[in-house]
Amino acid sequence: MPMSPLCPCADTRVFADCCGPIINGTRAAESAEQLMRSRYSAYVIGDADYLSQSWHSDTRPSRIRLHPADRWLGLQIKSARGGPADTEGTVEFVARVKRGGKATRLHETSRFVREDGQWRYLDGKHHS
Repeated sequence: MPMSPLCPCADTRVFADCCGPIINGTRAAESAEQLMRSRYSAYVIGDADYLSQSWHSDTRPSRIRLHPADRWLGLQIKSARGGPADTEGTVEFVARVKRGGKATRLHETSRFVREDGQWRYLDGKHHS
């Protein structure tokens, strides 16, 4: 659970009403953006099991390696498509993380598809 009651995904809701239910499996992500936000929150709280489960079976790595010293600093969603009636979507985002004392930005356009009726992360294209 995050230290702050606010959700790490930068939404204005508390974790228990935002990404928490998606991560703990009591509510499914309704959009590609919701899944993206929950995956970011999972990185913040170090939930490798959820990250693996939310990854599409065709591209899922055999092991998720989290860096315990990473300090996630924020998430900005630049664009998103893929809602409740869609079968695929994309989310362009910038995530900031401090790794090894150095702040860096991850700018990616992620692809999401439905697998067994659930949104899953398929892959992403990194931007410079």
